[in-house]
Amino acid sequence: MEEKLHLLLCEDDENLGMLLREYLQAKGYSAELCPDGEAGYKAFMKNKYDLCVFDVMMPKKDGFTLAQEVRAANAEVPIIFLTAKTLKEDILEGFKIGADDYITKPFSMEELTFRIEAILRRVRGKKSKESSVYKIGRFTFDTQKQILATPEKQTKLTTKESELLGLLCAHANEILQRDFALKTIWIDDNYFNARSMDVYITKLRKHLKEDPSIEIINIHGKGYKLITPEAEG
Repeated sequence: MEEKLHLLLCEDDENLGMLLREYLQAKGYSAELCPDGEAGYKAFMKNKYDLCVFDVMMPKKDGFTLAQEVRAANAEVPIIFLTAKTLKEDILEGFKIGADDYITKPFSMEELTFRIEAILRRVRGKKSKESSVYKIGRFTFDTQKQILATPEKQTKLTTKESELLGLLCAHANEILQRDFALKTIWIDDNYFNARSMDVYITKLRKHLKEDPSIEIINIHGKGYKLITPEAEG
């Protein structure tokens, strides 16, 4: 019998939280419900979770703060934000922190479970692949360990950073089509996901700036190109 996947659900609306927990449990997940960000952080540090669902507006500690602390403890765990906020700035803030998805209220239970399943499929698929190591300039990039390294230091990338850099490496010195990258990593090529990818491209440029021979350039209307003197997988 397949082991249940463990979800951490943080939602301060008691009725919605209980409804979500019961629905997810009925779908075969193990779901722990916390009423605020502080309780959520304590639960996260005690237990191992496969995915987190955080409401943004919570007492004691908001979802963005909680996500930053969770990311500091575990860069890989997927995070979905739930929020009543529809402002672009708030959604982009969530993606800057490292959100894997963002769902605005009201939403259907079916939509939430679809997005959870899509993220978990992608994570499981990534883990099942053989390790691939790319040489890019002075760097080596291990896609399985999510480590970007030079002889002097190692940088642990987030899951999104690693997935995007992996696609760029696989298409090194070629155009990585924008819509292909969005649908591969973010599932949907909508406006907010596109802006999220721009944020991650900026992060990758910062990680790679130590080697001036490497560039990630914009190809207007098409996508991105990783320019590197050598790209071997």
